[in-house]
Amino acid sequence: MTRSAQTTSITSIKFYFGFLTLLITYHLSSLRLKPPSVHFFSFKSIAIVITTLAFTGCTSFNGGSVAKRSAKLSTGIQKAYAVAPDTANRVSPMIIQSAEKYAVDPLLLAAMIRQESSYRNYAISPAGAVGLTQVIPRYWQQICPGDLSDEYHNINCGTYILASYNNKAGSWPKALAYYNVGPTGYNSNLKMKKQGEKYARQVKQHHTTLKDAL
Repeated sequence: MTRSAQTTSITSIKFYFGFLTLLITYHLSSLRLKPPSVHFFSFKSIAIVITTLAFTGCTSFNGGSVAKRSAKLSTGIQKAYAVAPDTANRVSPMIIQSAEKYAVDPLLLAAMIRQESSYRNYAISPAGAVGLTQVIPRYWQQICPGDLSDEYHNINCGTYILASYNNKAGSWPKALAYYNVGPTGYNSNLKMKKQGEKYARQVKQHHTTLKDAL
């Protein structure tokens, strides 16, 4: 990692933890003004922030050109997941652009693709899920235009779904669980909820592996 990248990373870490400290201080100082029933929600909101920061972490993919960020991501994908250079070079710009479009951490998206298809564009599941992000056309074709077996359209659609689930769930781990088993399955079936939570942990591990490779 270059000196400039190290500086960017340190600055990002200082910002996130400074923000976290400010939030915790605010909540703790306001507890005296709230009834006991509200305390739980105050601590819960702090826990959500901590979980989100721990899950997505701090990356240096927020600055620089798409080409520069794509090249860095491609190198990481090759090292972390043993993906062929031509595949990594081809899909990395798509991941960067879709992640930016829908405000998703590109490393999280790359980790999810690793879990879903191991970067095999031809992957088709028994349930009919296709492509890198394993989108099921019969559920998503009306919302996601284009050929969902095409890498660009597939990544864009998968990113949209994940971002939509995050807006609904309020956290990335839960959004990933929704992506795996669906909101209805997660909220109505204990077995499926556990399956979704296991999936989220697996994606987190891939995310950590990718960060370590950069």
